[in-house]
Amino acid sequence: MIIGVPRETLLDEYRVALLPVGVEEFCRCGHEVLVEAGAGLGSGISDHEYLAAGADMVTASDLFGQADLVIKVKEPQPEEWELIRPGQAIFTYFHFAANQPLVEAMIERGATCIAYETLVDEDGRLPLLTPMSEVAGRMSIQEGAKYLERPQMGRGILLAGVPGVAPAHITILGGGVVGANAAKIAAGFQADVTILDINMDRLRYLDDIMPANVNMLYSDRQVIREQLPLADLVIGAVLIPGAKAPCLVGRDELKLMKPGSVIIDVAIDQGGCMETSRPTSHSDPTYIEEGVVHYCVTNMPGAVGRTSTFALCNVTLPWALEIANQGVLPAARQLKPILSAINVHDGRITNQAVADSFEMSYKPLFEE
Repeated sequence: MIIGVPRETLLDEYRVALLPVGVEEFCRCGHEVLVEAGAGLGSGISDHEYLAAGADMVTASDLFGQADLVIKVKEPQPEEWELIRPGQAIFTYFHFAANQPLVEAMIERGATCIAYETLVDEDGRLPLLTPMSEVAGRMSIQEGAKYLERPQMGRGILLAGVPGVAPAHITILGGGVVGANAAKIAAGFQADVTILDINMDRLRYLDDIMPANVNMLYSDRQVIREQLPLADLVIGAVLIPGAKAPCLVGRDELKLMKPGSVIIDVAIDQGGCMETSRPTSHSDPTYIEEGVVHYCVTNMPGAVGRTSTFALCNVTLPWALEIANQGVLPAARQLKPILSAINVHDGRITNQAVADSFEMSYKPLFEE
């Protein structure tokens, strides 16, 4: 199989989807690897390292023109859509539920779309989403700390406070991987932290492992409304795999927050969990609605490309090798996690959550 690794074209995206050691592994299995020139530079990986591992350096058009399996980090951008061939497999983060034009484009192109974020392992976990959720959760606190500073239009709050002055209050909506990692970092800053979730077993687990300055509350509309006036920083950390994120804070509820408080909506990849959230970039990360600073960058881990690339490639390579060694459909028949990752194939949606997000028709990959 011919494997293609393009340079990411999304603004301010510095990750790459395959390390040189991954090239070596594919070549050891008898595959050919094409890498677009400059693909690894944002992560500190030179073209020479890829060449030394056995890759061929090509242009983007040649790569998409020849590759059977394209491995990326972010969803294909509009300028890449026309390069995708019918039957070509794309293995990347798609986040389809927040992007109907992308769904329609991939259906039209006849691509096989294998989404990192919906690959569910035998234990019900999301192993290809987890490392980037860890990065985004930890980043959410350092970004929140920055944008609470007055020059960034924040309230002028130090997360830790100082003796005689209270620390910041941080409300985290969701106790999953993003929320737990955000809470760990926030707790280290000595902030006053509250995690909201609807899963009592998860709340009990977090209560056992978190330090004393992290409190757990069952999440409902009333509790959210009670937290908003208290919060200096709100982290949106909810996830429904494959589906659009639920809206937890409406515009009217946003008005309960203090002027200069900050929202970091990590759920923005799946549409965001605030009514006022809209995608932003690292170059222009924030805007203000109802006096509240919104940070809604859709590729937060891209800013720490070196860390994120290694964390991502550690978990994606074994699955990419399975797909390459067996072929997409045989691998999907053999391995349920790969089946769960295929969102679009042969002009139809094969993921129920994605289809439901846009009231489009769903057809399973394999008929019973």
